[in-house]
Amino acid sequence: MARNPSETKEKLLNAFDELLDEHGTAGATLDAVAARAGVSKGGLLYHFGSKAELIRGSLERLELLVAEDVEEMKAAGERLHYHYLETSAEVGTALDRSLIAAGCLALENDDAKAALRTTREAWFNTLNDHLGDADLAMTIQLIGDGMYFNQNFGLSQDDALAHVKRILKRLGL
Repeated sequence: MARNPSETKEKLLNAFDELLDEHGTAGATLDAVAARAGVSKGGLLYHFGSKAELIRGSLERLELLVAEDVEEMKAAGERLHYHYLETSAEVGTALDRSLIAAGCLALENDDAKAALRTTREAWFNTLNDHLGDADLAMTIQLIGDGMYFNQNFGLSQDDALAHVKRILKRLGL
C-alpha cells in the first residue's frame, strides 16, 4: 500500500520540530528525526535530502501557518486585536511548535532569524492596518509576546487577558 508523501513529510517535520524543542539543533539529527517519525533514514532523505532541506521545510511550514493565522486574524473583523491577544497564549498548536522550532534554529541560523522577523512583521502589519496606529499595534504585539512567553514557561496568570481587555476597553478599543 502506497503511503501519502505529504503525510510522511508532516511526520518528519513534526519530529524535527519536537527534537529541536527537546534537544536543540545538536539533538535534531537526521537519524533522530527518522527514528522519532517512524520512518527509515532513506525515507527521510527521499523527502529531505539534508538537514538544510529539513530546516527549509520547517521554515516554509512556519510561513504557511503564519499566513493562515493572519487570515484568521482578519476574519475576526473588528475584534482582530482581541483575537490576536486571545490566541497569543495558545500552546501546543502547530503554529506554537513551529515558532519554538524556529526560535531554536535562530540561535545559529540566519534564515530562521529572518523567518521570525517576517512573522513578527506580518502580525504587526495586520494589527497596524486594523488599528491605524503603529504605536498601539506595537503595544498590542508586545502584550501578546508577554502572554506567549508566560504561557510557554508556566508563568501565566488566569486573569491576565481579562486585565488587558479592561485596559483596552478604557482606551476605547
